[in-house]
Amino acid sequence: MEFKNLFEKFNNDGKLLLPNNSIHFSDIPWSKHATFDGVELKHLITAKQSGGQFSYHLVRIAPNMKIGNHTHMEQLETHEVIAGSGICINDNTELNYEAGVISILPKAIPHEVKAGMEGLYLFAKFIPALL
Repeated sequence: MEFKNLFEKFNNDGKLLLPNNSIHFSDIPWSKHATFDGVELKHLITAKQSGGQFSYHLVRIAPNMKIGNHTHMEQLETHEVIAGSGICINDNTELNYEAGVISILPKAIPHEVKAGMEGLYLFAKFIPALL
């Protein structure tokens, strides 16, 4: 299976299974990022749903676009790259992003993510939840 197809599998057929509920990812709308053009988020688990403990997001960054330099003062963030390519600048270190990469971004550390020519598709997790 191609990695882009794996992303589409999560986007269209993915689901969160809980003991008393299931949430189909296809029922969750995409939201444009409030600050960064070419970035869209699908909020799979929100602060409200987790009691503020964590949040979980499907992220797609259009080709050659970026999530600019920013810092989360209260949250540890992780990225799991599903498809595409790009780079992450994490604490002034350039990390190559490609399918299969997991990266940890500690709280209070500046970071940014730049998509390559084919775009970048990843899961982002925040602990505690991104509000």
